[in-house]
Amino acid sequence: MLPGVEPTGKHVKVPLIVVVHFRDGKLAHEHIYWDQASVLVQLGLIDVSRLPVAGVETAEKVLNPKLPSNELTNR
Repeated sequence: MLPGVEPTGKHVKVPLIVVVHFRDGKLAHEHIYWDQASVLVQLGLIDVSRLPVAGVETAEKVLNPKLPSNELTNR
């Protein structure tokens, strides 16, 4: 997920989207998508003060839709 970055020992929460394509009943390919910036924020590797990114809130919002949406549009 982070080639070239030394282990930090920190845990991160990452929502994933997986798109799987089958052809003739067999797995043809899969694509896995995640928000890399949210990972970097949680590890403290980028400054979010001027960037439109969130951190762990994105993963928690996916698990609990009752949580408020982030404030990115108000920045």
